[in-house]
Amino acid sequence: MDVFEKKRVTRIPSLNIEIEEYGHSKTGARHFHFAADDRNNAFVVAFLTVPEDSTGVAHILEHTSLCGSQRYPIRDPFFMMIRRSLATFMNAFTSSDWTAYPFASQNRKDFDNLLSVYMDAVFFPLLNELDFAQEGHRLEPSDPEDPRSPMVIKGVVYNEMKGVMSQPTNRLYQELQSRLFPTTTYHHNHGGDPFHIPELTHEALRAFHERHYHPSNAVFATWGDIPASRHQERFVDLALSRFSSPLSRLVIGDETRYVEPQSFATTYPLAQGEDPGQKTHVVLGWLMGHSADPIEMMKARLVSDVLLAHGGSPLRRALETTRLGTSPSGLMGLSTSTREASFFCGLEGSEPDRADEVERLVMDTLSDVADNGIALAEIEAVLHQLELTQREIGGGEFPYGLQVMTEALGGIMQGGDPAALLDIDPVLTRLRELIADPGYIRTQVRELLIENPHRVRLTMSPDVDLARREAKAELAMVRSMEAGLDDARRDRLAKQALELVLRQGTPDDPEVLPRVRVTDIPADVAIPEARDVRTGDVPVTWFGAGTNGLVYAQLAMDLPCLEGDLTDHLPVFTACVTEVGSGGRSYLDTQALQTAVSGGVGARARIRGTLDDVGALSSFFSFGTKALFRNAGPAFLLLDETFRSARFDEHERLRDLVSQMLASRERALVGQGHSLAMKAACAGISPQAALSHRLGGLHGIAWLRTLQESFSNAEAVERFAARMDMIRDLVMGACRRLVLVGEESSLMAAIEAARPLEAPTPRSAVKPFLAPHVPSRVRQAWTTSTQVSFCAMAFPTVPPSHTDAAALTLLGPLMRNGFLHTAIRERGGAYGTGAGYDPDSGAFRLFSYRDPRLAATLYDFDRAVAWAAADATDPRLVEEAVLNVIGQMDRPDPPAGEALGTYYMSLHGRTPEVRRSFRASILSVTIDDIRRVASTYLVPDMASVAVLTDASVLASAPSLDLEVQRV
Repeated sequence: MDVFEKKRVTRIPSLNIEIEEYGHSKTGARHFHFAADDRNNAFVVAFLTVPEDSTGVAHILEHTSLCGSQRYPIRDPFFMMIRRSLATFMNAFTSSDWTAYPFASQNRKDFDNLLSVYMDAVFFPLLNELDFAQEGHRLEPSDPEDPRSPMVIKGVVYNEMKGVMSQPTNRLYQELQSRLFPTTTYHHNHGGDPFHIPELTHEALRAFHERHYHPSNAVFATWGDIPASRHQERFVDLALSRFSSPLSRLVIGDETRYVEPQSFATTYPLAQGEDPGQKTHVVLGWLMGHSADPIEMMKARLVSDVLLAHGGSPLRRALETTRLGTSPSGLMGLSTSTREASFFCGLEGSEPDRADEVERLVMDTLSDVADNGIALAEIEAVLHQLELTQREIGGGEFPYGLQVMTEALGGIMQGGDPAALLDIDPVLTRLRELIADPGYIRTQVRELLIENPHRVRLTMSPDVDLARREAKAELAMVRSMEAGLDDARRDRLAKQALELVLRQGTPDDPEVLPRVRVTDIPADVAIPEARDVRTGDVPVTWFGAGTNGLVYAQLAMDLPCLEGDLTDHLPVFTACVTEVGSGGRSYLDTQALQTAVSGGVGARARIRGTLDDVGALSSFFSFGTKALFRNAGPAFLLLDETFRSARFDEHERLRDLVSQMLASRERALVGQGHSLAMKAACAGISPQAALSHRLGGLHGIAWLRTLQESFSNAEAVERFAARMDMIRDLVMGACRRLVLVGEESSLMAAIEAARPLEAPTPRSAVKPFLAPHVPSRVRQAWTTSTQVSFCAMAFPTVPPSHTDAAALTLLGPLMRNGFLHTAIRERGGAYGTGAGYDPDSGAFRLFSYRDPRLAATLYDFDRAVAWAAADATDPRLVEEAVLNVIGQMDRPDPPAGEALGTYYMSLHGRTPEVRRSFRASILSVTIDDIRRVASTYLVPDMASVAVLTDASVLASAPSLDLEVQRV
């Protein structure tokens, strides 16, 4: 029979969901339905994928399967559906041993449309050879018109992975995982090693799909208020009815264990001219228990968090305070992304010859814990954090339903029970019983880590010549491939290149695909409503929301004027103020208290352009916390103490925090390259844009490095601490507001718990925050060690209250959909590209991401601008842009996030009335409006340009005439 048979139903009270498990009788496909009172319905289909090499076959298949299917035989249904949908999320991703295709939508018609496209894409893809060449890799003449011109390698995934492997932490992780798993699928780079991707053939890709993308190897997961039976009817109708008996299910075996610890060494590229001193990574990794076993994993999680949760935890403290390196590694803690979990810890900013000392520091710290144990209160605080994390409703760009499902998906793929993996309350109860034994943690640390022989130490040191050698090796690989070509094969490759260009330039009929229309857009959007519940001198705003037993509190105050270099210190202050001591306690005691009573304390400067003037700023500072309601009182008291009495006299702690902040920013440099390039390009347009680059952009990274280097002088640390005190006192002197978010039934108790936060503040006049700015054009190139580039172009426009703001907002997705995607991603080979209006800075920005080109992309930006001003004539593009924009505007956040977002938007002048008015104006924009704003504001003589690239790439494009700065 072609039916789904119900196997069991499990309710998880802490998540307020039921998990229904089904099996498909004919194919063996599994379906897990997460029944929830949520209209943002979500879907994911996942397949166990088991690569046997580093060609990236699973990753390239993920890309290529979305390039056309039997029912939708057009070359780009995935990206075309992005334009024709109100989806709150659409994507696909390849994990280490499974590939998933998720989406979410609040609109039932849209959900059905997307399900139809996704099901056909994964089960019946065309896998066209030209799409494989575009998305995976291809060898083609540098001049397609001349088959005898030198050959080059191109491909979206090829360039994506060059970008991924340009990040040292990614290299570190891949090397370490390869050593931890010497014999199983995890030994290989599942995303693809750029040196091995060209080995993948189109035939191997098709064979991998046939073996792996069968229903017997599939897991369907759905979330929301659509009944499971309705989903299953469509699964059968769209795909499963066309399959007969199941294939044998794929399995991954356990890793063969080492009998003694292993040590390895490798290198990573460092930019020419950069000092290699204190840039070595030394990391230890252990193989642990099965990720699908909830008891084993919660024990491992408990040990990991006891050791590393905060600055006072023994192993983190040892790694933060040692002078063997500059900061703890970017790889820290428990990883459950593989069949058998891993635990990592170590240092970055070290030296190769100190690897033995680093390993000894780690092992001595573990031995100390095993010998002397951990205080029960600290272990209970870790369990408190696990409970808080379980209960909090997340969301945002990745919807909550998908978060929950993907959290369980790895375990499901390995045969685990999602209910057991997600319902941690019984496990917490058991752990609380176990930790009553004073020797429990000591025993676990000894068994899981000290006596575990499957341990790897990896030393990864910088090599300023490695990038040159790798580029030379890549060229040698291409020339070797080229040498094996006869004239007939050269001609075929040249013909394929021309056919691909023709295919990319031939418009598909979008009406082949289902769609929603503007008429399907809801007339209104739900915005949380607040109540003024002032009880004293401090205004108190309350949002009642379904927070699953948590309560949130935030203090907000006008950001005061920061004179001299205090503004540059602002992001460092926000990072440090919640990580130092307060209330007379040391930072160690304060960190322990945060873990015991709250979900942490956070600080943030909120700086936006005003509604009516991009030359003016709307600026606030906030301190916030969250807590299980039973801990609201002590959590709110801790928030008040942080606000009033953060202490900056523990100078070694300040050194450590700045080093960690710099390391974090540098780790994210290449991963956020497009964002950083856009900030640099916009820096001359408005005060807000200048501050964004100065504080959070490439300039900010360079400034932070200078600050950290100055700390070799004790007086510099004292001056820094004095500036921290000054900012704290200035912020504390501003009049405060208080916002609370929680369950409606907890209103009065929450207000009572928040009494300490309502104490009056000084009433002396506070000068408003100012950031003098002189408009200018930017033409900059920032260099770092990277195999790909990130390009940005920016134009000054108008503030968000201007009548042209709506048309500028639609211009971004229209340019991406109508021009940039084809020119820069498909033809140019970049992993991503886009454009958009930024209302805070008053800038319109174009960007590319993990881009193999530089000058050619900037040329395509110019062409895109000219196209938008003169040749964008299809009204359909406007409707697609409207769907994109409204879908993102209406995307639900978690209840607390929506409430707090509404509060701060209102402080910045974006009241619910203003937001609804702008949403309505989006619906009235015409194609003529968009062409007009493009020609009015995207004026070539006003363009600013910034790129983040490698110095060698920049040297090959001297005609760009860019001011060069090294990050």
